[in-house]
Parts: sequence; structure tokens; C-alpha cells
Amino acid sequence: MGENEEKIVMPGDKLGIIEQYVPGEGTYDDDGEIKSSVLGNVKINQKKRIISVDSKFGKPALLKKGDIVYGQITDIKPQRANINIECIKDNPRPLALPYMGAIHISQAKKDYLEKLGDAFRIGDIVQAKVVKITGDNVDLSTVDKDCGVLKAMCTRCRDYMHTTNKKDEVQCNSCNRKEKRKVSTNYVN
Repeated sequence: MGENEEKIVMPGDKLGIIEQYVPGEGTYDDDGEIKSSVLGNVKINQKKRIISVDSKFGKPALLKKGDIVYGQITDIKPQRANINIECIKDNPRPLALPYMGAIHISQAKKDYLEKLGDAFRIGDIVQAKVVKITGDNVDLSTVDKDCGVLKAMCTRCRDYMHTTNKKDEVQCNSCNRKEKRKVSTNYVN
């Protein structure tokens, strides 16, 4: 494959081997073979020995450390809250893979948190930051002020809740029940 060739490749097409090139954007290493991860044109930087694929349709949304994501709490254990990650903030493209994330109790807020149920409840919509990705395990954090619960539902009547004057407290619009949450500065009242 020459430097000036305009060759269109499909995801999974072999582009070269790891001994020839370094995998760049739009490629991946598959046991020593460099393959395309997107549909697009092959680009080769002969000087740096990097092979990449310039996507014709944009890149699929893949999570990386530091991304801010939106998701919904699906389960709460004593030490971890599980989240179905829906999308990446400021990225209109859908996620390439279905991601499940988790917030450890130590990553929920800066202050001491006795129980995770005081920060999140099942069904809450949250904004969180990706702190670590290991395989398909995504560790999230809501320590930052803009991260946390964006929308909460009452555990008694399932109506939406609004913030109160107290820090990290929400109140039901229907039954006036008050509950604790790790409230984001972006909470939607």
C-alpha cells in the first residue's frame, strides 16, 4: 500500500502488520495484524510509520478516560452503584458498544458517605466522569460539582423531585417526601 493511494477499507480489513506500522486512529491491533475499525480511507505516515483510517462517516463513540457520560442507575450494592451508560456529553453519535459503569462509594462524593443509598437510587439519571476503563469494566466518579444526580424520582410515589435549599436534598413534587442524593449543579428541576 503506497503513501498516496486512496484505498477505501471496511471494518475488520487487514491493513498491515505490527512490524510494519504503528496502529493509528481508526485502527486496532488484532494479535499482530493491524485492522480497520471504521469504514474510510487509509492514511499512511511513512515518516512516523503510522497507519490510520480516516472515517467517511465520523468515528463511532468509544469511551475514554476523562469523558463525561450520562446514564441511569440500574442497581445499588453496599459499595457500588451500577449504571447503564447512555451517551457521552457533547457527542451526538451513539455509543459503539453498550457500556455498563459503576461508581464505587469512595468515588461518589468528596465527603464521607456512610451508605450509597444516600447518594443514588435506582432510576436516577446521573452525569459522571470516566476514571478508568479495564476491558468492559468502566469505573465512574461523581466527585466533581457538575457530576451527580441530574434527575431523581421519589421512591414512594415515583414522581419527579426538585432540589431544596439544603445541600444534596431533593423533595417530591407530589407527596413532599424528602430524600438525600449527590445532586449535580446541573440538576433539572
